[in-house]
Amino acid sequence: MSYGAHAGLPHVDAKTPPVLMLAGPVTRGEVPGWCDEVRSLLRRTGARVVVCDIGGLGPPGLGTVDLLARLELAARRAGGRIRLRDPDPALLALLDLVGLRFQVEGETEQGEPALGVQEEVEPCDPAV
Repeated sequence: MSYGAHAGLPHVDAKTPPVLMLAGPVTRGEVPGWCDEVRSLLRRTGARVVVCDIGGLGPPGLGTVDLLARLELAARRAGGRIRLRDPDPALLALLDLVGLRFQVEGETEQGEPALGVQEEVEPCDPAV
């Protein structure tokens, strides 16, 4: 069998995950819509991660913690997860206090070395 050449650029999977911009105080009634948006982004893009830019959410509080926990749950049920961009340090402390841990953009994943870090080798060490 032979196939004709396709016009245009070949399909390439995107390396950058989709970004969801969260701004302003989010009300409890808006949370289901944001969860639907996370699921939709994962489904449409085929990505495994949605970056949630939360720099504009305002002061951290339990409402923000609830929103992020529900977004993570929605993402996990859809086969993905969320990653936080530009979190307030006070929010990270609050998340830690309530026992929630999120991946933050720019942090290395557990078990991975930080970018640009090389292991030191002694000149007399045998090659493994």
